[in-house]
Amino acid sequence: MKQLTFIIFFIIVLIPDSFSQRRKAERAYGSFEAGEYYQAIDHFKSAYSKTRRSDREERSELIFMIAESYRLTNDPRNAETWYRQSVRSPLSRPESQLWLAESLKKNGKYQQAIDEFRKYKQIAPSDPKADQGIRSCELAMEWTRNPEAYRVEELRDINSRASDFGPAFARDDFGLLYFTSSRDEATGNKTHGATGQGFTDIFETRLDKKSKWSTPVPVAVINSEFEEGTPSLSSDFRDLYFTRCEAGKREKKGCIIMYSRRTGDGWSAPVKVDIFSDTLVAAHPAISADGLSLYFVSDIPGGYGGKDIYISTRINQGDPWPAPRNAGPDINTSGDELFPYSRDNGWLYFASDGHLGMGGLDIFRAVPQPDGSWVVQNMKSPINSNADDFSITFEAGSERGIFSSTRKGRGNDELYSFEMPPLRFNITGLVKDEKTGAPIAESVVQLIASDGTNLQAETGTGGDFRFELKPDVDYIFLASKRGYLNGKEKETTKGQEKSRDFMVTILLTATDSPIELPNIFYDFGRWDLRPESMVSLDRLVETLNDNPQVTIELMSHTDSRDTEEYNLDLSQKRAQSVVEYLILKGIEPERLSPKGYGESSPKVVDTETNSQYPFLKTGTTLTEQFINTLPTEEQKEIAHQINRRTEFRVLRTDYVSPQK
Repeated sequence: MKQLTFIIFFIIVLIPDSFSQRRKAERAYGSFEAGEYYQAIDHFKSAYSKTRRSDREERSELIFMIAESYRLTNDPRNAETWYRQSVRSPLSRPESQLWLAESLKKNGKYQQAIDEFRKYKQIAPSDPKADQGIRSCELAMEWTRNPEAYRVEELRDINSRASDFGPAFARDDFGLLYFTSSRDEATGNKTHGATGQGFTDIFETRLDKKSKWSTPVPVAVINSEFEEGTPSLSSDFRDLYFTRCEAGKREKKGCIIMYSRRTGDGWSAPVKVDIFSDTLVAAHPAISADGLSLYFVSDIPGGYGGKDIYISTRINQGDPWPAPRNAGPDINTSGDELFPYSRDNGWLYFASDGHLGMGGLDIFRAVPQPDGSWVVQNMKSPINSNADDFSITFEAGSERGIFSSTRKGRGNDELYSFEMPPLRFNITGLVKDEKTGAPIAESVVQLIASDGTNLQAETGTGGDFRFELKPDVDYIFLASKRGYLNGKEKETTKGQEKSRDFMVTILLTATDSPIELPNIFYDFGRWDLRPESMVSLDRLVETLNDNPQVTIELMSHTDSRDTEEYNLDLSQKRAQSVVEYLILKGIEPERLSPKGYGESSPKVVDTETNSQYPFLKTGTTLTEQFINTLPTEEQKEIAHQINRRTEFRVLRTDYVSPQK
C-alpha cells in the first residue's frame, strides 16, 4: 500500500512539475533564439526556480543563460552578478569567465576586470581576447586620468525615460535635429522582446531663439507600425536614409534601408534601397557628403566577425547603388562595428566593441589614406566611457555635435552634446636676478611671435608678467633692464592639442661685476679650446646677439703654479683664442677685447662656489698662501682649478654697429 501511495504521489505531483519545468525552459530558449532576450530573462529565472538543487548541470546552464540574456539586453550590472554565479558553478563554461571580465569592464571596474581577464587567460591561453581586454582596461584608466578637451553635456531637453539615440542634423543651420526614440509617442504600439521597450520611431526637435530644444514629435510620413531609426541626411538635407526593422513574435526578421526625398516641407513615401536584392540584412545607413557613397551595417556571411560596415559607391548621384564591398580589416573586427557616420572631410566615424576600447561600444575615427587603407583612432574620454558610446554626428566644419551613450547606467540610450572649446593659452613668467634669485621689478618683457605679433609688458613688484598666446605660434620672450644683460626664453603652442597655462622664468645677469663662463677648458700649458668648451661659448654668442649694444672684455685667469710672466702670456693667448672663436661665430671684432690676467686676480669664493665646495668659505680669496693652508692635496687642486677660469665683463652699453 505504501509503495502504491508513493507511485500515485509521484504521478500526480512530480511528473506534472517536471513537465512544467520543461515547458518553461523550452519557452525561455525559444524567446532567446528569437532574439527576445528581455522576455527570456523571466522565463529562464522561472525555470531556474523550479530546478532541483541536485540537478547541478541544468542549474548551471540556466544561470549562464540568465547572464547571457542580461548581457544581450545591455544590462551589465545584472550580467556581472549572474556571470559571477556562473563562474562559481562547478560546471562553469570558460566563456563565463570572459564575459564576467567584460561586464566588469563595462561597469567601469577596470582593475577587477584585469584580474578576471588574467584568470580567463589561464583558462584559454591561446585566446587573444584576454590580452586585448587587459590592454583595453589599462588604456581606459589612462584616458580617464587624461581626458581629451571635449566638453560633454547631456541633452536634458530631448532625452526621455525611453531610449533616445541616432542623431542627425536636418537643416543647414543645425536648428533641426532628427533622432531615434522608443518613447510613448512612437507610432508602433508593440513591445520589443529584446529590450522590453516600445518600437522606435524617428522624431524631430527644433532649437528656439533661447537655445532650447522643442518637445520632440514623430517625423510625418516616415514612421510605420514597425521600427524606424538611425536617420542620415545628404549634405543638402534633401535625401533621407534610415533603417526599418520588422519584428514578429518568436520570429527573427531583418532590417532594411529606406529612402525618402524631401518634397516641399515634407517627405515622399519611403521606398526600400536595394542594396541586397534577396536578403534583409542592411541597417544604420550613412550617406557621404558628395552623395556617392553609402555606408551601412550588415552581418552577411563572409565578413570579419559579427556585424561589419560595408560601402556601396556609385559614379553619379541618382544612379542605383551597386554591389557593396566590405570596409576591410582596418575598420571591421571579430566584434561588432555599428552606426557609421561619414563626415564632410571624408573621415568615417563608427562604433565598435572589437577595437581596443573603454567599455562596451566605443566611438572611433577612421582617416582614409592614399593607399586605400584607414588609420583608426579611439576618440577616448570624455566622448567614450565605460558604457556604450555610439552614433555620433557633427555640425559641418566644426568640432561639435551630438552622440549617444548609456553612461548614466540605466541601460537606456541618451543623447549628449559635445564641443571642443577653442584652445586657450596663457603664459605667466618671472624675471629674476641670475645670481641672487631676487625678482626684478619694472623690467620690460617683449613678446616676439612667429605670426608677427610684437607686444610689451612691464613686470610688477614680484617680477611677474603675463601674456595671452595664440595656437600654433612660436614665441620669444625678451626681458631687459638697465644694469642687466638682456635675457630670453622660448615657448611654443605648436602641436598643443589642449588648452594650457605655461610658466617661464627669465634670468638676467647684472653687469656691475665680471661674469664667469663655466666649463671653458684647455689642455695643460695650451691655449687651444677643447671641444667641450664650445657649449658655453655658444651660449655667450647667443647672449651677445641678444645684447647687440654691449662690448665686452674677455678675461682669462690661471692658477699660481708657474712664473708670473708665463702665466700672463698663457692667459693672454687663451683670452685671444676665445675672441677668435666668437669672431668665427659672427660677433664683430670691435665688440671684443681679450685680456690675460695670469695669476694676478685669484677667485673670491661666492655663495655658488661655497654650495659646491663647503670647505671654501664665502668671501675667501683663493691666494696661493691660502691654498697652501688647505689640509689635503685634493682640496688644493680644487682651489687651483677654480682660479683657472674665463670671465667677461661689460665695457660699454652704447655700441652701434657700423654695419647698420
